[in-house]
Amino acid sequence: MNSFRGFVIKEFKQIYRDKRTLTVLFGMPVIMMVLFGFAIRNEINSAQIGILDLSKDEVTRTITEKLEASESFQVKAYLRSYDEVENLFRKGDIKEIVVFEQDFKEKLVREHTANVQIITDATDPNLANLVQSYTASIIRDYVKELNTENQVQQAGINPKVRMMYNPELRSVNLFVPGLIAVILMLVSTLMTSISITREKEMGNMEILLVSPLKPHHIIIGKVLPYLVLSVVNVITILLLARFIFNVPFQGSHLLFFIESGIFILAALALGVFISSAANNQQTAMMVSLAGLLLPTVLLSGFIFPISSMPVPLQWISHLIPAKWFLIIVRGIMLKGSEFLLIWKETLIMGGMTVFFITLSLKKFKVRLQ
Repeated sequence: MNSFRGFVIKEFKQIYRDKRTLTVLFGMPVIMMVLFGFAIRNEINSAQIGILDLSKDEVTRTITEKLEASESFQVKAYLRSYDEVENLFRKGDIKEIVVFEQDFKEKLVREHTANVQIITDATDPNLANLVQSYTASIIRDYVKELNTENQVQQAGINPKVRMMYNPELRSVNLFVPGLIAVILMLVSTLMTSISITREKEMGNMEILLVSPLKPHHIIIGKVLPYLVLSVVNVITILLLARFIFNVPFQGSHLLFFIESGIFILAALALGVFISSAANNQQTAMMVSLAGLLLPTVLLSGFIFPISSMPVPLQWISHLIPAKWFLIIVRGIMLKGSEFLLIWKETLIMGGMTVFFITLSLKKFKVRLQ
């Protein structure tokens, strides 16, 4: 135990003395946070929606059919009352709910106007804006058809838009939670893989293996400093998000840190696995950047919505840990989601973490013993 304690202390001191490592660990998250937070904007083109039809007449059914026929929408839920709206949004699958008021056709015929309420999940402001715009466009086209066919004299349907969770449609509320996943994956995996391959290049790994330390002690000792520093990065990111970008935090901080810890362990285990397969720091860096950073950015839902991707890429995205962590982070920060609403994503991410840890330990032993 004394040998292990001394080894861990040595690792902390080594990181502290290496100014380049400290720059990457603490400088990169801040730079990425500021640049991405201010610069990134995106557009998307599809969403899952729900229908709350309080009238259930011929006109509302026709509009619903037109929404279903559109390639931009997938009607996934038919609600019975307003009480279901909040819970459905908190689950995170439905992005919009279209509400038809009671006596819809009767008001359209008698008063020549009827109201449609469009409720959107604005945690993704670009998607919310696009979805409500497409919905309003389909309704306006239907009104033109009615007026052209003279079914209803100068009919008018008034869409009333309501944005939930992000009513100001601030893009930063979308990207900042995503940056947490990208930064943790990049920093944790990259720095861990480089740290172990550095020992190989310098010839220190053989010395460590003949010491009283066992292979798993070496891995834990190498990973532990970066685990602590990753937690510090999480706190730094949250402070920047709150005081620089004014991103709300609606959920439990304890739950957030527990979920972050699971994700960090998965990223660190990936770093160990890469370092076991790579022979030098340059190879480890290239594999970490090209093999993990790009999939994390492109296939996690950080910038581009997964639902708009080709089906093969959607399948591949299921293998990206950051995808599940991103769903969890946005749910906790913007929606105040509790564990019961994110247990499935947590279970998947936890399973991936156990798999990566087991794989990295096995690979480490095979390569070095």
